[in-house]
Amino acid sequence: MDWLLDPQIWISFLTLTVLEIVLGIDNIVFISIQSAKLPVAQQKKARRIGLVLALVMRVALLFSIKWVMGLTAPLIDFTTWFNITNQKVAQYLILSGRDLILFVGGLFLIYKSTTEIHHKVEGHIDVSTLGKRVVSFTNVIIQILILDIVFSLDSVITAVGMVDQIGVMIAAVIVAVGIMLISAESISKFVNDYPSVKMLALAFLLLIGVSLTAEAFDQHIPKGYIYFAMAFSVLVEFLNIRSEKKALKKLQ
Repeated sequence: MDWLLDPQIWISFLTLTVLEIVLGIDNIVFISIQSAKLPVAQQKKARRIGLVLALVMRVALLFSIKWVMGLTAPLIDFTTWFNITNQKVAQYLILSGRDLILFVGGLFLIYKSTTEIHHKVEGHIDVSTLGKRVVSFTNVIIQILILDIVFSLDSVITAVGMVDQIGVMIAAVIVAVGIMLISAESISKFVNDYPSVKMLALAFLLLIGVSLTAEAFDQHIPKGYIYFAMAFSVLVEFLNIRSEKKALKKLQ
């Protein structure tokens, strides 16, 4: 138990927890948008199930750490298929299991985000305002589950790269998902109450999908840039919302 007194362990735990929360924001936004398609009575349940599935998957992947790390080993080598000898080109054509999961997950996220943006732009009726079910609860959970797998894999590989002790990894993931569970309702309400924020969230999910797809081919887009852009855009939109509220008060 001496490791509990090691300050480096606690620094690693706090750093990893914060990082897991940041990585989980994408997860929450996607879950919020998908659950909004369900009747109001089922939305909270869908969000909780989605986040619990995210927790279960992250912990399960941490316990199967050897398998996860094995996913980074080359699985498909396109260079042998096309007789490519150029090393600079070849590095983008050797895919691991992780690469394939990121690629498929990225394409799925691009597809879902583009579809949702299209519906908004074309003026389709928001399902959350209807009293009847247009999409099934199971269908929404399956879509959340698919993205949970992608986000969980990215999260676990990040954890493995930062910390050696699996106990610290699991504790950080549990705390991060717990915070996500507490904040999910307020984040979902904020995203769904303001159409402009929802459109902004969809645009960033599209950007994250592109980032995941690029990462599958070793084209790493620093996540700090993406999250800074997200935070700055949300701040600007928040100021716009406050400005509109003040203008409405003056007219009343």
